[in-house]
Amino acid sequence: QVQLVESGGGSVQAGGSLRLSCAASGATDSIKRMGWFRQAPGKEREGVAGLNMNGVGTSYLDTVKGRFLITQDSAKNTVYLQMNSLNPEDTAMYYCAASGAWFYPPHLGDFDYWGQGTQVAVSS
Repeated sequence: QVQLVESGGGSVQAGGSLRLSCAASGATDSIKRMGWFRQAPGKEREGVAGLNMNGVGTSYLDTVKGRFLITQDSAKNTVYLQMNSLNPEDTAMYYCAASGAWFYPPHLGDFDYWGQGTQVAVSS
């Protein structure tokens, strides 16, 4: 089993930045891929960014390309999502997810483990 804990959400004004963190614990050696998802009220959940843990390949939702960056700190079993130039459309609950399988593009496909989420609110 893998446990995921997100942090770093909050409220910012449009144009601002936030960095989300996702700390993994448990059977972390089994993780091949991690991703960030978001779900806004009344909308379906969507994959925002993904990372294959072997360092081969990251991928992003088209609407966040150039603004969001997913990175990893393997020593800390932590994945980050740096979010810049935020706009109100980015407002959502953001979830971290982990998978025991490789997949490309890594922000898509099935994930096995999910965190509880962290709220991001962007005001205009």
